Amino acid sequence: MKVVIPAAGLGTRFLPATKSQPKEMLPVWDRPVIQYVIEEAVASGADDILIVTGRGKRALEDHFDLSPDFDEPGKFPEVQRLDELVRRTRIHYVRQREPLGLGDAIRLARSHTGREAFGVLLGDTINVCDPPLLRQLWQRYEARNAPWIAVEEVAEDKVRDYGIVEGEEIAPGEVRCRRLLEKPLPSQTPSRLGITGAYVLTPEIYDALDATHVDAHHELQITDALQRMAETTAVYATRFNGIRYDIGDRFLWLKTNLEFAWRDPACRAKLRPVLEGLTDEQPRSTTGPSDSARARSGAKRPAR
Repeated sequence: MKVVIPAAGLGTRFLPATKSQPKEMLPVWDRPVIQYVIEEAVASGADDILIVTGRGKRALEDHFDLSPDFDEPGKFPEVQRLDELVRRTRIHYVRQREPLGLGDAIRLARSHTGREAFGVLLGDTINVCDPPLLRQLWQRYEARNAPWIAVEEVAEDKVRDYGIVEGEEIAPGEVRCRRLLEKPLPSQTPSRLGITGAYVLTPEIYDALDATHVDAHHELQITDALQRMAETTAVYATRFNGIRYDIGDRFLWLKTNLEFAWRDPACRAKLRPVLEGLTDEQPRSTTGPSDSARARSGAKRPAR
């Protein structure tokens, strides 16, 4: 299976942290976001991966290069596991020279995927699913030989942040798409099925992208191209078994870090008192004794 991973976004919501590093390299617990994405692709059966990068994304290539400086047996097991992951697939790179949207990034894979169906995973989203989300989509593709989109129910106030799918349910959790809207207002659609960023696409998507106009922000949207396809052929969407972690802004990234850290029993024991000690009050200083400690010692409270 070939998989395309668009990872060319500017990461402006994380500035200044992403001024000189890709947002896909931000760590979640013990490894960068993009590594989770590659792990899902490989676990789903990907033997050929194309990462679409942009300016300032060289760290992605360096991360998935082999690591001779850390190859001492048993000394760096995490790096050795990464090397083993990379050996299980082929990773290629192509650069999106201008930020022209997700549709344009996927279109750059045309010569790489050719006339084959292929998977798409976003470089800033972690899916924790069993079986892996992309494998769930691929199994549905093999059954119907048509494009599949992963969707989930989103809150009304989040509709305008997603591509939205409308259609009729053909099986529990599965929908044949009749209309796909890119970031509509809640009043523009009764549907709350949001596109999560995992797809299995057929090669016809490239002709649809070529025929699709850029939007008001001069970006080519994959949602608009899928809408064009849905007018003449079957396009399906499905809910899935598992959890999606969006790393799209600082709060969601922090929340994901906390949840992943909580899964580690040793870390949980250290993290629990920290979280229980947090309040809505002003954070206590970590550079000196607290007011209560001063009171117990008889020290005078500093003037404020």
